[in-house]
Amino acid sequence: MGAPTVVYNVTIGVTEQRAEEWLSWMRREHIPEVLKTGLFQKAILVRVRGHEQQGSATFAVQYHCESMQHFERYEKEYAPALRAKSAALFGESAHAFRTLLEVVETFTA
Repeated sequence: MGAPTVVYNVTIGVTEQRAEEWLSWMRREHIPEVLKTGLFQKAILVRVRGHEQQGSATFAVQYHCESMQHFERYEKEYAPALRAKSAALFGESAHAFRTLLEVVETFTA
């Protein structure tokens, strides 16, 4: 695979009561399932700092893929079932905001 041209960013607000359970599920199940589709090169899981709201924690997952076609295939073939699974497990305890980013240029030190 070549350099990623698309970053699919999913920002998730999770209640503090369920944050550790959610993180464990993301690490053990959800992120590996997304990567098993073969459509993403890697995923980066981060905690968002500086904008915390009382009673919740915010995380983001950045899924890197090679092309818009790979992302579109993911959205069509895999995303609905994976989102339904998340909703069934966490319901109102986790809210996601999704952003699609196109890589313009990559710089390294």
